[in-house]
Amino acid sequence: MALLEQINDPRDLKALSPKQLILLAKEIRQFVLEHVATTGGHLASNLGVVELTIALHYVYNSPIDKIVWDVGHQCYVHKILTSRRDQFFTLRQKGGLSGFPKRSESVHDIFETGHSSTSLSAALGIARARDMKGEDYHVLAVIGDGALTGGMAYEALNDAGHQDTNLTVILNDNEMSIAPNVGAMAAYLSKIRSSPHYKNMKRRVDKALRSLPVGGDWLADKVEKLKNSFKYLLVSGVLFEELGYTYIGPVDGHDLPLLISILNRAKQTQGPTLIHVVTKKGKGYSFSEANPARYHGVSPFDIRRGCVSRPGPYKSYSVVLGQHLTKLAQKDPSIVAITAAMPDGTGLIPFQKQFPDRFFDVGIAEQHAVTFAAGLAINGMKPVVAIYSSFLQRAYDQILHDVCRQNLPVILAIDHAGLVGEDGDTHQGVFDLSYLRHIPNLTILAPKNTSELRYMLDYSLQQNRPIAIRYPKGYSKVTEKLPSFPLTDLSWEILENGRDLVLLAVGSMVETALLAAKILKGQGIHPAVVNARTVKPLDQEMMNRFLQDRCQLWVTLEDNVTEGGFGSSIDEYVMGYEARVKVVNMGIPDRFIAHGSVSELRKDLKLDPAGIAVRICSVLGREMTCEKSSERAY
Repeated sequence: MALLEQINDPRDLKALSPKQLILLAKEIRQFVLEHVATTGGHLASNLGVVELTIALHYVYNSPIDKIVWDVGHQCYVHKILTSRRDQFFTLRQKGGLSGFPKRSESVHDIFETGHSSTSLSAALGIARARDMKGEDYHVLAVIGDGALTGGMAYEALNDAGHQDTNLTVILNDNEMSIAPNVGAMAAYLSKIRSSPHYKNMKRRVDKALRSLPVGGDWLADKVEKLKNSFKYLLVSGVLFEELGYTYIGPVDGHDLPLLISILNRAKQTQGPTLIHVVTKKGKGYSFSEANPARYHGVSPFDIRRGCVSRPGPYKSYSVVLGQHLTKLAQKDPSIVAITAAMPDGTGLIPFQKQFPDRFFDVGIAEQHAVTFAAGLAINGMKPVVAIYSSFLQRAYDQILHDVCRQNLPVILAIDHAGLVGEDGDTHQGVFDLSYLRHIPNLTILAPKNTSELRYMLDYSLQQNRPIAIRYPKGYSKVTEKLPSFPLTDLSWEILENGRDLVLLAVGSMVETALLAAKILKGQGIHPAVVNARTVKPLDQEMMNRFLQDRCQLWVTLEDNVTEGGFGSSIDEYVMGYEARVKVVNMGIPDRFIAHGSVSELRKDLKLDPAGIAVRICSVLGREMTCEKSSERAY
């Protein structure tokens, strides 16, 4: 790592020769591989942008020039080059470096991103503010072809293209989002990429560049030939040209000298410019090159053996959802499945393989996915839309306006609900109950284990109205062993009887409630534990029964923000009946939760069994007599 150790700031790159930059790329690729193999993280996307990131920081002057990274999970090389190399061993760990751009980490992180397709809007806003303030610097957005499937990217492309704002868009085309890309734009980029003109151009540009001397007056002649090559390139990106961009490309994203030359030329171009860079996701590591989707996001692994799947003791909620939906679809041809670029993460691969004509991967386009489902439903199909909780936030209006307002039978399978851990605040699924609970016509369910998830899916497909089923990342342990039964109504389930208080728990918090109850019973406190599996509507009959029993302390447990969540609905119910019962809401506080393991985060938030037991003892005016607790590694 001789060269990398010399790079403490992007300015240090400018002292390196072209050969040294190429050697540096090799060192960085090995550095990323070794560290991600230890900490886990996004591997393939970062291995693919090593040369591009070096070239950007070599040509431009960050942070004076502003570089906005779309999605952000491909920012590792950027972090290494911007003074965070020595902290890289803390990547995604509690208190360590984030896996995404963080303004609090570095002045080089201009804009925070974690969700897709936002970079163009952010960069355009920065550029226009620059112009209004009379400032002079370059603004760039680096966006992948996967992110270009998101509608917001087109809104920004349309806005930027009709004005003369100087903005450079780097289109990182690796033919992938998380899964292989889909859609007409992917086909269009593929057409450009595979054009024989590209290969011809590349040969010409390569030849011209490699013949350049260190200096000399005849350089102008060579540059003129290069200019002609650019003109030739412009023919390829007709669509972008028509949108108002100067199109340059496609360019080999692993050819550092070529990238540097083209970026230097682009700096002189007026108005919006789009540079089409072709990269290979997972570049330089055979396992990830062969299967970039598998190495998109990884847990720690052995570099020599690659990622090895080890079956866990239980199936995850995602796997169960996909398998059971596939089973149901064998009997019901009206069942269709929709994902937004995550067929593997949402467990839908079995469905995709068995029913390719009834499976729809719409790309990173959650809004489209939901309204598309509404259209399918209105024409007699039974669509199940499987999307992670934090990404479904983007489709709020489509859920409200297009699905629920028309009371259409669309099932939202909300994966990764609750805390998700190392991906941090952009990915925590802790808002869905709050942004869904107030929408009329929508029923919201949350299973205590995977068996209950199956029954909820059975039940939902028999209804003729919108239903959301939220479930966590991974699997349950304690509750997985509990029996579950087919749903015939929307009642809650009493798991343990008790006289001193009632624990009303939602989803993954049911398991935590049972462990907390075990601790409390050791303190002489006997809670009732309720699986509040129907978040909306509430089981008023059961609540009335608790009121009649004069149980005067109710504790709500949820892995959602307390503001507007399940606990708030209990507060509203109690206030509405003027019931004399004390309600304590325990959930995610009113702040964004940074990265760390789920166990660490729950402990910090006092949402682990011991923390909950201590808080309840405090409410009851009791002091814990023993610190012994039931640990649960999430």
